[in-house]
Amino acid sequence: MIKNAINPLDGRYFDKTRALAPYFSEEALMKYRIITEGEYLITLSLSRKTHLRKFSSTEIKKIRSLYELSQKDFKNIKTIEKKTNHDVKAVEYFLKEKLSKTSLKNSLEWIHFGLTSYDINTPARSMMLGDALEQVIIPKINLIIKDIELFAKKYQTLPMLARTHGQSASPTTFGKEMKVFASRIKKQSDILKNARISVKFSGATGNWNAHVAAYPKIDWIKFAKNFIVGLNKNRKIKLELNLLTTQIDPHDSEAEIFDCLRRINTILIGFNQDIWRYISDEWLVQKAVKSEVGSSAMPHKINPIDFENSEGNLGVANALFEFFVRKLPISRLQRDLSDSTVERVFGTAFGHSYLAYVSLLKGLEKIIVNKIKINENLMSHPEVIAEAIQTILRRERVAMPYEKLKELTRGRQVTLSDIHQFINTLQVSDQIKKELLKITPENYTGLASKLASR
Repeated sequence: MIKNAINPLDGRYFDKTRALAPYFSEEALMKYRIITEGEYLITLSLSRKTHLRKFSSTEIKKIRSLYELSQKDFKNIKTIEKKTNHDVKAVEYFLKEKLSKTSLKNSLEWIHFGLTSYDINTPARSMMLGDALEQVIIPKINLIIKDIELFAKKYQTLPMLARTHGQSASPTTFGKEMKVFASRIKKQSDILKNARISVKFSGATGNWNAHVAAYPKIDWIKFAKNFIVGLNKNRKIKLELNLLTTQIDPHDSEAEIFDCLRRINTILIGFNQDIWRYISDEWLVQKAVKSEVGSSAMPHKINPIDFENSEGNLGVANALFEFFVRKLPISRLQRDLSDSTVERVFGTAFGHSYLAYVSLLKGLEKIIVNKIKINENLMSHPEVIAEAIQTILRRERVAMPYEKLKELTRGRQVTLSDIHQFINTLQVSDQIKKELLKITPENYTGLASKLASR
């Protein structure tokens, strides 16, 4: 923990969010920039289309050995940056300094050849984003889906009172309601898994001007495509070259990813709130952890803090994701730098999302379904079968069945006996009465169990 951190992700929640440090820290950014510069230099060499000689396997290995950035190397880059006041140029100078002591000393000016800073930043940040999703975020989302699915399967047949507008409504099953959330999250997760991240790699204003000036006969578009494909090795979330850009990629693909994450987070906010209400109604109970304190004043309390923490962090993350989506696709003419500082906040949005996922999973481990309380609540609202009765009476062409049931149940507290008495007064056959009398809040769940098992 950084004791003087002003950001809780690096303070109070330091240990819980370290999984994202390899992808969103300043050191990580430098590492991914070095990877981009190094692979570009290697690709130039192996293409044999410029005056740059072909590197030996030993020389290529030497370049790639620099990708594992040491603390000393990182500090060296930051020292150079203080002089240059330019972080990408600092990486270039760092690489030149490192390779000047090797057999590559005569190839140093091919580092960053024909490129602008954004040509390094966009592949670097895209790899960071893709790797963070693939290695950290999506696996946690999958765990949430798995845990909710377990509840859906285990309680697929458990009848439960539904509430619409906060009022008693046609029964469902607890499992089916869990399945709704699992299905929604999975649908968005599948979109996330298949995301493609657009990158720009075409020089100062997106036209390969300097490249063409130096080597007009080279197919630089084909070269750039091959270079980006090379960066995709062992990556499930792929980078794609954007041919039509200004000095920067317009961030549209990033906006799509952030929108997808925002939708997932919004679904989870709804899930947290529903679980919170089920706990409040005692339909769910939380396991007591002996060493924990629920309230500093009320000894009996076990507060649903994990779901509350998750909800709050999801809200913070979504506020940032929403801002990213509004801000990033807009650039003044061919380039302005206002996106650069915003990109540095990506890790904060991911950090709050990840923290929310961790808290939610922790909360799910503690909850137990209170079957008795759920059943008591369901059976105390027999009026919910009025829908079934009036529908069957419609089938039998009984006059104004809805109105009859409305008069019996609306704004009144009725018992199952009251409903049975009503049924026995109906001018229908004994067979229909028998059919109606079999309906109870417990068995009036339609296809809920089947839907929960899908």
